[in-house]
Parts: sequence; C-alpha cells; structure tokens
Amino acid sequence: MSILTAEVREALERAVLCWFASVDREGAPNVSPKEVFAALDDRRIAVANIASPRTARNVRADGRVCVSFVDVFVQRGFKLTGAASLVQPGDAEFETIRAPLRAIAGDRFHFINVIVVEVSKVEPIVAPSYRFFPDTAEADQVRAAMDRYGVRPRDERSR
Repeated sequence: MSILTAEVREALERAVLCWFASVDREGAPNVSPKEVFAALDDRRIAVANIASPRTARNVRADGRVCVSFVDVFVQRGFKLTGAASLVQPGDAEFETIRAPLRAIAGDRFHFINVIVVEVSKVEPIVAPSYRFFPDTAEADQVRAAMDRYGVRPRDERSR
C-alpha cells in the first residue's frame, strides 16, 4: 500500500517550502526550512541538505523526523513522520536519489548530502477555519490569504 498517495504527492509537488523537524541527542527539537525536496517513490521522500549542519547532525543522532508542508493560500497540507538517513556523495545510490532534486534546483545549489525519509505516517494539516466552519470554501481561503499577503492571481497581475 502506498503511504504517499496521489493527493499527498501532488501537494508535495506544489509546495515551495517544507519544515523539517528533527531532535538532537538530548531530545531538543530543531525545525528548519527546506526548499528542495521530492517524493522518491510511494514511501520515501528526499530532501536536499544545502546548508543544514544541525539537521544532518540530528539525523545521525536520532533518525526520527517530521516534514510538514502547507499551501499557504489553500491553507491545507500534510505532516509526514518517519525515519531519516543521510545519503552521501560517493554512496552507490546518491546520484539516483539526487536526480529528482537536481530537476527542481538545477545547478543553483550544492548538495552536501541528501536526507531520505522513510515515511511511516501521514496526517493532514488543515486550517482551523475548515474544522470550525464546515461551509468554508477553498476559494474563500485563497481569497483571504491573497488579501492578507497583498497578492493577486497571476492572470490579474497583467491587467
């Protein structure tokens, strides 16, 4: 059974930023933004380590992680929990695992290594409006977020 369903994978592909949570040896949390990530298959995601020595140290010490991503306009997303490991340049699978990340980033960034997360649990992230007001429409959420951020849809910007 695929834990990364089509819905989760589509949301992951649309996301421009995710939040990667890890813990250190003492159990202290660390959350850092990541902008280059992709699904590898129906159970694993890859996250480029571009500038995250603390995240890498934490993954080495304790592989339990959480990766969250939300579409800020729709105000929905997913939380992925699982076990992470580092794939280093020179490892047999590095080039294969790095390929979908390179497709996203091109040569813009140097990857120190790649974090692979074997996802064991997926949970939806939903803005409180959807829970407390069942008639909340996605279009209304998008409109409110655009107003808040002071942006307009692309087709309206050219007018």
